[in-house]
Amino acid sequence: MVPFPWRLVTVDIDGTLTVGHGWRPIAVAFGRLPEYETSNRRFFAHEIGEDEHLVDLLNLAAGHTVAEVEAIVAQTPRLLDIREGVEELHALGARVALLTHNPDYVIDWYRRSFAFDDAEGVPAPIGPDGRIAPCHGVRADKPQGLQVLLARCGVSAREVAHLGDGWSDAELFRSVGGGIAVNSRLEEVNRAADRVVTTRDFPDVVQALRALSPRG
Repeated sequence: MVPFPWRLVTVDIDGTLTVGHGWRPIAVAFGRLPEYETSNRRFFAHEIGEDEHLVDLLNLAAGHTVAEVEAIVAQTPRLLDIREGVEELHALGARVALLTHNPDYVIDWYRRSFAFDDAEGVPAPIGPDGRIAPCHGVRADKPQGLQVLLARCGVSAREVAHLGDGWSDAELFRSVGGGIAVNSRLEEVNRAADRVVTTRDFPDVVQALRALSPRG
């Protein structure tokens, strides 16, 4: 049997592990759906960049507690059997890390729930009253997050496979050994990927990783 080539698998959250964008249920629960939809429309029309869009999304949770957000995240539709897929990757000798634009409080819930080994996202601004504070100047920088994970895990970029669905993920596909577009609706993302997987079951993505070899 050919050894599993991926020492590190990095995974996006929104649209990759979730069915639809994970911040939409947060916007709905907090009565801020119009703001979410406006920012989303402007982002996909290239009227605003990813940094501004990220700030808009994170500020949907401002004024609420981490526990309130976690309760919504727990009910958000997502792929089936995520933990089982992560454990299968562990058995194959890979570490599995979240590489996302989500804040720490969302990342921490996913790590606890599904046994991810590591993560890089964006800082979570928490006010002195324990509520999520408004954020300003946050940068959506997955390439920098990747570099941090590479150093921390002691692997080369060629030993990394990334799973994602967005434009920032397509950028990462070109920087690592292999990329899988998971349920992406963006043609440019699918073109940049080595494999395209449409599924509601995370172990299907693991099977695609088993069949994927690092680019020459």
